[in-house]
Amino acid sequence: MGFVNLMLIILILLIVLTMLALVYLFTGNIQSRPPKSLSRNYNLKEYEYQHRQVFTIKPDEEENRSGKVIMYLHGGSYVGELYREHWSFFRDLIKDTGATIIVPDYPLTPQYKYTDVFGMVLPLYREVTKKVKKENFILMGDSAGGGIALALAQEAGRENLNQPNKLILISPWLDVTMKNPKIEIVQKNDKMLNKKVLTIAGVAYSGGKDMDKYLVSPINGPLDKLEDVIIYTGTYDILNTDVEVLKERAEKVGTKINVYETEKATHIWLLYKYKDKGNDPLVQEPYNQMIELLKNN
Repeated sequence: MGFVNLMLIILILLIVLTMLALVYLFTGNIQSRPPKSLSRNYNLKEYEYQHRQVFTIKPDEEENRSGKVIMYLHGGSYVGELYREHWSFFRDLIKDTGATIIVPDYPLTPQYKYTDVFGMVLPLYREVTKKVKKENFILMGDSAGGGIALALAQEAGRENLNQPNKLILISPWLDVTMKNPKIEIVQKNDKMLNKKVLTIAGVAYSGGKDMDKYLVSPINGPLDKLEDVIIYTGTYDILNTDVEVLKERAEKVGTKINVYETEKATHIWLLYKYKDKGNDPLVQEPYNQMIELLKNN
């Protein structure tokens, strides 16, 4: 077989694999799967909810459980399932706080959009807040999940449901329109995120017409009923630019948002310490502070 023929066959195979991947992305029902090792050291349960899965993870031994409950919304640009880094992060949170973590494996775009996501997470939030005392309930999220978490708290305020005792957002995606002009300035330092790619994901998540609605872009949502909002963000993250906008909006309605900004930290650097050991010096101080906040009311 000649070299040209071999390269042609390889090219055809690559095209076929790419087409199969695209078909799966647009029609497949992507599901998250926890690592098998998780159930060896922690009490892991999985159940179906609104045709998706919800994972609950807690310390194996009853005496190691603090009574705290964290409902966690994961990131992934609304297209990605739970990553290995998320499961590692959950292990550390449980080990360091004794909390129980509830993780909804919410529907992903482009097969689904924001209405499907809130069709799952909002009724789950209602159920959890009925069972868990307010002082023990924490709502958390990273990146796209941080945006969902904020919008969820805003919607809870609109329905007069209990707010979480703490709302902790890690590198939250607050505005899917990506129209903040400062994004272009930060983009040169952000090697992880790309404005154009995120905008495409935002269009898919919104359905193409609701990008300014607060369930999609919570930077536009009501802020007056939020309580104890804490944001961790890094200056080398293009999503950092909207955090200051949100903080200024909140101050105008009398809501305080505590922003902890780490210089030269990248997007979701608190989770990427499990992948990039070189980021560790930037992680330890904000992570330890987060743990103290989670342990104390």
